[in-house]
Amino acid sequence: MPTRLRSAPVDLLVLGVAAVWGGSFLAAKDLAAEVGVPAAAALRFLVAAAAVAVICVLRGERLPRGRGLGIAALLGCTQAAVIGLETWGVHRTSATNAGLLISLALVLTPVLEGVVVRSWPPRSYFVAITAAVAGVALLVSGGGFRAPDVGDLLVIAAAAVRAVHVTASAHLVRRRTEGSFGVVLVQLVVCAVGFTLVAGPGLPVAVVRLDATGWADVVFLGLLCSVFAFVVQLWAVRRTSATRASVLLGTEPVWALLVGVVVAGEPLGAAGLAGAAVVIGAAYAAQAIERRHRRGAAARSTAPPARVDLA
Repeated sequence: MPTRLRSAPVDLLVLGVAAVWGGSFLAAKDLAAEVGVPAAAALRFLVAAAAVAVICVLRGERLPRGRGLGIAALLGCTQAAVIGLETWGVHRTSATNAGLLISLALVLTPVLEGVVVRSWPPRSYFVAITAAVAGVALLVSGGGFRAPDVGDLLVIAAAAVRAVHVTASAHLVRRRTEGSFGVVLVQLVVCAVGFTLVAGPGLPVAVVRLDATGWADVVFLGLLCSVFAFVVQLWAVRRTSATRASVLLGTEPVWALLVGVVVAGEPLGAAGLAGAAVVIGAAYAAQAIERRHRRGAAARSTAPPARVDLA
């Protein structure tokens, strides 16, 4: 009982991260509709980079150098690609669809990881992937079966790039000594500079034109969805298991569904609801299968060799 009480605040904060991420799709959709996609992304990352820069100064965190700086900048480019595709996608589709489709990254990441380490997940994992794809077909069908629209395809592309980003992050920063906040600051600066250049003269115009609601979306996306989320993840994984944290963060599509339907009043329909349930269920199942497979592989690699009696 005491252990559960101690873990409760951690669980609530991690659930808070999943909730703000789930709400980020609606905020990004509203902000992009007001100022355009490049300006919306630029403002988000400028605010986030400024906040993390303050944290780095207060912590005395040094920026990475040499190869570490190059790795952080590369990861910044892939992160910018994820957010760019995601924001353009949610601009063209519903926030509900975007929040659910991005969860495909959960099932794509272990496949890429398997390619890198040459250790494929079990067959049951690919059954879960097939179910997820079927769920996507139901989700985007609306009132009748149809091909995904441009917005849906952009978010699916964002999920694929996110899987590449996560896999690359895990392998490129492994056994490196750079501080986490310094690496993240470089990534945020790369994203902020890139989107600022793309936004061009439209960025100052967007700043002047934003009303209170638009600035609230900027602060929500920059501070809560970026800075708060990262700090809580960093804090939580040191106080709970990575598995527990990943399961709680995996509720993001559920929050996206709730925000899209309840807050924005986006219609889903019977087929859409069925597709949402299948996507979420398949993502969780695939995650659990991959986790068991990884644990089994780790146990086999550390097990002592079997004795052979030659007598």
